[in-house]
Amino acid sequence: QVQLVESGGGLVQPGGSLTLSCAASGDRLDRYSVGWFRQAPGKAREAIICISKFSATAAKGRFFSSRNIAENTVTLQVRNLETEDPAVYYCAAQQSPACSLQETPYGDWGQGTQVTVSS
Repeated sequence: QVQLVESGGGLVQPGGSLTLSCAASGDRLDRYSVGWFRQAPGKAREAIICISKFSATAAKGRFFSSRNIAENTVTLQVRNLETEDPAVYYCAAQQSPACSLQETPYGDWGQGTQVTVSS
């Protein structure tokens, strides 16, 4: 089991970029596959991207995730933020090497960090 804490959320202008961090304690995060999810008000939580335990990076459109093994973190970079992006962003971890965009495999979740997009 690993404890996760997200940080880096805040207010960003449309078109801007943001880097979120998922910090782990209790275990090494490179032993886990990590998924990033987000939930906007009134909407279901949705998957963004996942990074396998055997991968150092993952990229999907405007989203890029990478590991910092020394800091025991995984970061999520979001480029060109749009009006659809405001949400609470979560990271989650699972010990399977498979990279899943489904919530069910993930047993450990952070509390989330709020991202707001406004000019």
